[in-house]
Amino acid sequence: MSQLLIVPMNNKSFGATVTGIDIVSLTDTEFATVNEALIQHGFLLFPEQHLNEENSADFGRRFGDLEFGGQPMSNQKKHSDGALGEIYDLQSQLMRTNVGNETWHTDSTYKPISSKVAMLSAVVVPELDGQTELADLRAGYDSLDDETKERIVGLSAFHSTNYSQANDIGDFPDKDQKGLYGEVYHGEAYLRPLIKVHPETGEPNLFVGRHAFSVPGLERNESRTLLASLLSHVVSDESRVYSHNWEPGDTLLWDNRCILHRARPYDYSKPRYLIGTRVAGDPATELAYYPEDSEAEMGRVALAAELELLRSETKHRMYGASTATSMSG
Repeated sequence: MSQLLIVPMNNKSFGATVTGIDIVSLTDTEFATVNEALIQHGFLLFPEQHLNEENSADFGRRFGDLEFGGQPMSNQKKHSDGALGEIYDLQSQLMRTNVGNETWHTDSTYKPISSKVAMLSAVVVPELDGQTELADLRAGYDSLDDETKERIVGLSAFHSTNYSQANDIGDFPDKDQKGLYGEVYHGEAYLRPLIKVHPETGEPNLFVGRHAFSVPGLERNESRTLLASLLSHVVSDESRVYSHNWEPGDTLLWDNRCILHRARPYDYSKPRYLIGTRVAGDPATELAYYPEDSEAEMGRVALAAELELLRSETKHRMYGASTATSMSG
């Protein structure tokens, strides 16, 4: 009989591979071991699991309430019978969002409550490229010099995916669209500290990524330079970055509270189908504020001012400071 085995990644500050178990039928004792390993290592790789959408959601629920579960993450339209069909246009909002996610980020920091855990499972992957990469925000913080640590104590940044899409690729999605993108591109911005204390370990880590902008108290250029330098520092050492070459059946699970991730480009004309599940954070530790709270207005003001500047600054980026003509196809 196989036995649960957890092997840390070679030459990395984080991550481990888990074998000898079936995610679908984990006992409570096995799950407790897996959860402890996730907190310790930051991310876990489970080869040869071959989860379907229902399995993915069920496993995610063991970590907490879901933001969403078993969602197709594909560049193809999915029909009602489950078959995958036409590949989405690169100009569609769905593909613009996928391309935007090729820049380092943590999930849902642009929502009132940021995410706890995320999971991807591979079903169909291109022969080349299309990796998912992860980076260790804990080791990134630990390796900062004392002067920088002192400088950023008490500083925060706003987080918005309207900002990150504009800044990274010149995409300006309309606000308040129906469905998924109405939840993602909502015109709010949430203030979060640059140093996050992990709620389960009590250890500090950096909390930066593509969604972060406009540090209150700093001039725009100083803020942009600081945020870019912190992110660059995290990913500057290969021991803090892991790149996963997908095989069908693989599942990756990571702690959004201390781990960055990004997608990597591939030939978008080739099919790629992953299944995604995201676990919501605990409001006691992951809540910034709600849109109806008084603090939210400062985020809206900061975002509006930033987007106004980016409209002229991003005309030469991939999407030319434009808005998608369609949500999907």
